[in-house]
Amino acid sequence: MTLTCESSSLDDYLEETTEVDYGHFSIKALASELYSQSLNEMDYVKTAFEFVRDHISHSVDIQSSRVTCRASEVLLFKEGICYAKSNLLCALLRCQGIPAGFCYQRLTLGDTPDTGYVIHALNAVYIRSIGKWIRLDARGNKSGVDAQFSLEEEKLAFPIREEYDEIDYPVIYTKPNIKTIHSLLQNTDCTTMYLHGLPSSL
Repeated sequence: MTLTCESSSLDDYLEETTEVDYGHFSIKALASELYSQSLNEMDYVKTAFEFVRDHISHSVDIQSSRVTCRASEVLLFKEGICYAKSNLLCALLRCQGIPAGFCYQRLTLGDTPDTGYVIHALNAVYIRSIGKWIRLDARGNKSGVDAQFSLEEEKLAFPIREEYDEIDYPVIYTKPNIKTIHSLLQNTDCTTMYLHGLPSSL
């Protein structure tokens, strides 16, 4: 799939926002620590991605009722759903001057269309050394989900099943989708939000 940028300016993919609060001391400290362990920019992208994927729990996977949103909040509690985890990965990348944005898929909530649909969030990052945007899904791996850092063939959490009317949106957005953020801010119980409070379209 050919990705398209919402903005032609890479600077727009470096902006600090309420949700992507990379000026927070905890984000800056972690970004500095991870960067010091990395060989170069590309290695840092992989390291940051794997940190969020592996060390920040997906709230549903751990059956938590907590709802997190801001990157610093996700890091503090070390959990969040895909919307929240994508905020954290974006913050860690932008904190080191690496352009990053938001991408979305429309998936079935369960295994089949009769369960309804939900918007799933992931990230895109621009790697200057190869002059290319790649998508990364830090949702968190589990049985049946194996997202990996890959420069060539995408290895995302969820393959799109067109026969089920699932959609892979090609746009790389500069900010998180307002519907996804509204869900995080308007709900207080993650389980209820996941079943009844997530957007089904962009």
